[in-house]
Amino acid sequence: MRLENAPPSNAKEPEVALADLRQDYRQDSLRRDAMAPEPFAQFRTWFAQAQQSGIVEPNAMTLATVDPATGQPSSRVVLLKGLDALGFTFFTNHQSRKGQELLAQPRAALGFFWKELERQVNVRGTVEPVTRQESEAYFHSRPRTSQLGAHASAQSAPIPGRTWLEEEFAALEKRYPEGTLIPLPSNWGGYRLLPEAIEFWQGRPSRLHDRICYTLNQTGEWRLDRLSP
Repeated sequence: MRLENAPPSNAKEPEVALADLRQDYRQDSLRRDAMAPEPFAQFRTWFAQAQQSGIVEPNAMTLATVDPATGQPSSRVVLLKGLDALGFTFFTNHQSRKGQELLAQPRAALGFFWKELERQVNVRGTVEPVTRQESEAYFHSRPRTSQLGAHASAQSAPIPGRTWLEEEFAALEKRYPEGTLIPLPSNWGGYRLLPEAIEFWQGRPSRLHDRICYTLNQTGEWRLDRLSP
């Protein structure tokens, strides 16, 4: 029995206008005197907290590169797979769009967004390839299917269709049966972003966010600045 004034069962909730979507951030604050003396230690602290908070893939980061011929930027989400005293490491196909852009213009930016903690980390600097030994070690640590996928994919290149990709993958499964060593593709490997600036952003009420930036100076030391939100 349907009430006379009841809305139809397929009625949709009214959509909220984009301009009205907002969130007031109140979880935490960021004090300059509480920051680690160098940014890698500070990043490790925040990253550990992101892991402990249950965030799915806290190592997901936006990677921005630029085509120097046109000045057109590109961005995509990739996964951080290494962090050391030099920088942030990720892996990809060298012939992909980002691989070609990094070859022509070896500078990039990274962005981490942990919305559950109301935090961002933004990194910019130069990029260099990691050694083949590093690439091989990581490649062979991946699941077998991911290794095969790296061979099957001509990343960023147009392909005839999904069937073509699945057939390539199936052929590789036959070529490299279970227990066979899958070689590192010649067009696949890692990059390390060597940071020149790392900014830590903590959301605050009334959009008065905390922003503290580490900048590497010419003597190899990190300078800390509080930035206006």
